[in-house]
Amino acid sequence: MPSRRLNDVLLEKKLWWLISGLCVAGVGIALLSQHVFDMQPCAWCVFQRLIYLALAVVAALAASTQSLIPRLVCAMVGLSLAIAGVSAAWFQAQVASQSFSCAQTLADLLMTQTGLETAMPALFGIYASCMDARVKLFGLEYAYWSLLLFVLLGLLIAFIMKGFLGPRKPA
Repeated sequence: MPSRRLNDVLLEKKLWWLISGLCVAGVGIALLSQHVFDMQPCAWCVFQRLIYLALAVVAALAASTQSLIPRLVCAMVGLSLAIAGVSAAWFQAQVASQSFSCAQTLADLLMTQTGLETAMPALFGIYASCMDARVKLFGLEYAYWSLLLFVLLGLLIAFIMKGFLGPRKPA
């Protein structure tokens, strides 16, 4: 029985590191698209980058701790961030990308009022309107790719949480 529990914890750690890596990879692809292929981001694009980075940190913290309660808290925060990311990507694709300006939206206000846009312009600079930032990759807009990644991350976290809450099977 202890080896079964140990295997569960090791799988959980691997999944948390996978989540963290996927988040960093998502931001890396966005930065590559921006700085190499000149696909300039809008406020909602950089807001999603912030969510990815926050989720990467939460996932790394969860992977680095042995205690159950902090891991459970990380799972709840992580799932909340994934849901926020899905919401932001959906809003960008369905609403913001149909508008000429993202100015004064939640994403714009958060990025500018916190000073992130000016403090780290290479990462969080807003250089395009939401309509101008509508770019397709393999026939699908970036916002939908981001939405799919957030869904995947949310499903991985839900799977981890199922391990906390699900019944334990005998070895």
